[in-house]
Amino acid sequence: MNLVDESPGIRYRRDGPAGHVILHRPERHNALGADDVDALKRVLGEVASDDGVRVLVLTGSGDRTFCSGAALEEMESGRMSGAVFDTLTDELASLPLPTVARINGHVYGGGAELALCCDFRIGFRGMRLSVPAAKLGVCYPPGGLRRYLTRLGLGTASRILLAAEELEDDELLRSGYLTHLTDREELDSLVNELVGRLGTLAPLAVRNMKRGLLELAAGDPDPDALAGLVDECAASDDVKEGLRAWRDRRAPDFEGR
Repeated sequence: MNLVDESPGIRYRRDGPAGHVILHRPERHNALGADDVDALKRVLGEVASDDGVRVLVLTGSGDRTFCSGAALEEMESGRMSGAVFDTLTDELASLPLPTVARINGHVYGGGAELALCCDFRIGFRGMRLSVPAAKLGVCYPPGGLRRYLTRLGLGTASRILLAAEELEDDELLRSGYLTHLTDREELDSLVNELVGRLGTLAPLAVRNMKRGLLELAAGDPDPDALAGLVDECAASDDVKEGLRAWRDRRAPDFEGR
């Protein structure tokens, strides 16, 4: 897949069962313009339909900034808006396969929410996060507010959004914003370890459990639909393979069906 010709700000590569998306505008702190949002949504759509991809890693170029969110000059011109950015974050958060944010630098603005959309967020000691929306007069759209509230709780969401506080590494880990924290030089090692583990697990079970977790977190789950996710895995070839592999004391070979 090669969508970089349509937007130089988004790069994608496939490495075995792992897909890697790189936000590639380091000269402007990997901010996303409208064209970048469109290109990234196309990449996510392709990844979601590719059964060979079992985990997606999202990161930024360089070592200064993971992402600074929407490009402010396009916000000012009207090309970008919170509603447009919301369509991207909603799509990333609902991606059926597990997602890992490799936080290569500091996190600002909408970039903080972009990482928050991922299932795992791996940061490094010394990183900082700040969301200056209240300093700019910007009100987050409902999707973003809900995501901060459900994933971090009202107290932390209020500190980040209402008070525009800057949070640092240890506090980001304690609050649940980061799922993993390591030294910068160990970042790739920890990301690769997690990605490797996710790539060996039963993809149907992982996808169905992610869907169930998201529906339960949304607060209005359909019990029949959740039971259907369990039944689908119980009747799958993967569970048979997993049980055989356990019995034979070997690594399972899952195919996702």
